Formats: sequence, C-alpha cells, structure tokens
Amino acid sequence: MMRHMTKREFLAAGLGAGVLLAQRGGTVSKRKARTKKLFKAPDGFPNGMAATPEGLWIAEQKLSGAQANQYGMQDPKSLTEMAWLVDWNGKVLKSVATPSRNTSGMAVGGGYVWMVANAPPQGVFQVDMNSKLISHHQIPLGPANDGGGCHGAQWDDGKLWISALRLRANIRVDVKTWTPEFIIPFYQAPDRVRYHDITIDNGSMWQVVGNDCKAWKDYRPALVRYDMATGRPVEVVDFVDGSCDPHGLAIKDGRLISCDAGIHPGWANRDSPTAGWIFEIEFV
Repeated sequence: MMRHMTKREFLAAGLGAGVLLAQRGGTVSKRKARTKKLFKAPDGFPNGMAATPEGLWIAEQKLSGAQANQYGMQDPKSLTEMAWLVDWNGKVLKSVATPSRNTSGMAVGGGYVWMVANAPPQGVFQVDMNSKLISHHQIPLGPANDGGGCHGAQWDDGKLWISALRLRANIRVDVKTWTPEFIIPFYQAPDRVRYHDITIDNGSMWQVVGNDCKAWKDYRPALVRYDMATGRPVEVVDFVDGSCDPHGLAIKDGRLISCDAGIHPGWANRDSPTAGWIFEIEFV
C-alpha cells in the first residue's frame, strides 16, 4: 500500500531535488529580451498579474506600517488592496476589493481571485468576484500562522501554484484540501537572488528573477524557464539594458506581459522610468 509523505518528508524531498538538479547541471540555453510599454496601470503600485479571456487582471500593492516607514511613505487611508480587470488598452472593467497585504502576486481561476500577501497576516486570500472573502490560508509547510511571504501565483488546470519565499520554491497546491503536490525549486545563481512572479505556457513555467542592487540602472533582471515535468531550469533570458523593471508576469496568446511595480527593495521609490506601466516582453 502506498504511504502518503509527511510534510517533513515532502519538504526534505523537494529541497533534496533542488540540490540534485543543481549538481546535475544540464544545458541551459540563453537568449535576450527587451520590453515595450503598453499602458499605465490604475493608480497605485501594480504587482501581480493574470491573463484571462475577459482581459488582464492586475493586483494592487500597498505598503503600511513598518513597510511604509521603510519606504518613506505614509500609511494608506484604506488598507484594502484591489484586483483590477482591465481590457488590453488599460480600461478598468471590474474591481474586486481584497484584504490582502503588500500583495506581490495573484492568480485568477475557479471563479475566484487568489491574492498572495507578502506582509502580515501573510498567506493566500481567496476572494469571489463580488469582493467576498471565501478563505485565507497560509502557504503550506510552514507555521500555522505564518507560512512566509510570496512573490507570485498562477492558476493552472484547477491547481494553484505559489512562489513561496520561505521554501525558495514554486509549489503546486490542491486548493480543495490545501495540500502541496509538487515542488519546483527556484533557479540558483550567484547574481539571481530575487524572485518574482510566474506564468505557465505549454509545459513550461516562466519566472522573473534578478540581482540585488541599489538602483534601477544597476538592475539585471532575467526570465527563467523551467520544464514543469522535471522542475529543471532549461533557459535563461536576460533583459537588454534600459528595460522595464518586471514584477508581475502573465501570458496571452504566446505574448509575455509584465508590470513595473514602481517600488523595489533597496531602490528610491519610482526609480524605474517606467514605474506603474504594463509592458510586453519581446525576445530578440
């Protein structure tokens, strides 16, 4: 009889797989990309995206409390963070209010918006299209009240993928049982220590990564493509100099779409010249 793995065994296996993938190496192809501005997001900091047949969803990020102080901002008048559905010209079609905090990623699927928090109370907020909170779960495999922060999410085939910072991995979760099922360890490289949103296309997962720096002019973002069957990184795409600062990530008809949040750890606020813009990523 097959025995289900405990959480401890699952985590150990996942982390072990990440080490094994790194040790085995393998061919990782290289190419470059540039960015092309499309339209401005609604007022606020856009951080998190999801493409649906109805249009493009954008997650609002707000900073409050200690994080607002860290960035030299005043606390917002309202802590509600919005999920906006816009058309492909940027017109707002629908707004969903959520109780997420410092939202740094989102997914849309199953009739719900899934907002992932990067500040207390952390976790994943499931909200219906009428702004009703359905559930709030912590990222699995962590403390009951704090599963750690998150920088991305993606709905795929009835499952929710979460970019879990504490685990340094993208994990697939069954939303009915809130059980982790599969783990893709974050790409590891000395100059790629920041991890952002993910999107999925034809058996591949794309993720935004970047280096740690103090200003936009020194930033070197990239895309990593993972083989979802093995979790192995198979391609790295570097952005040409002068590109927008990618945070969110979505795909529409084979086109990669991203957003420039306007805030970035260690940078002056709105240091990037394309802060607040939605843009397309083009391979060159």
